[in-house]
Amino acid sequence: MRAKITYALAAVVLVVYFVLVGSRGVFLIQAGTLLTVTFGIAVLVLPLIGLWFLWKNTQFARKAGLLAAELEREGGLPVDELERTPGGRIDRDSADAVFLKRKAETEAAPEDWRSWFRLAVAYHDARDTPRARKAMQRAIALHEGRQPAA
Repeated sequence: MRAKITYALAAVVLVVYFVLVGSRGVFLIQAGTLLTVTFGIAVLVLPLIGLWFLWKNTQFARKAGLLAAELEREGGLPVDELERTPGGRIDRDSADAVFLKRKAETEAAPEDWRSWFRLAVAYHDARDTPRARKAMQRAIALHEGRQPAA
């Protein structure tokens, strides 16, 4: 729940920032000179890209959350079997061992979104965020009945 509140707060701050930047872009366009109109258009593009990025990330997080909820109902969420350091961090060797197990499960059932979801969690635990995201995107696509991107 704390992560959801933090995400929502960050999203609100970003939207406020985008509105402020967008208003400056409109102000520059209203000045009417070639230079200010050019800068104004350039400034307006930035909030549009930011809003698109925020929307895509919000959709990704929502869909991943729906998959987690479905797996939880099925009793299929990955069990936390990771060893931790005295400071509470995940032990790297432990994360690597769990990752190898999840990778083998996914190779055995490549069309099962559940195995891709668990692999994404294993990638995340191993601190490989880009691969975790790609695995989760694949899980989402398979769950939605779409052919995932290669």
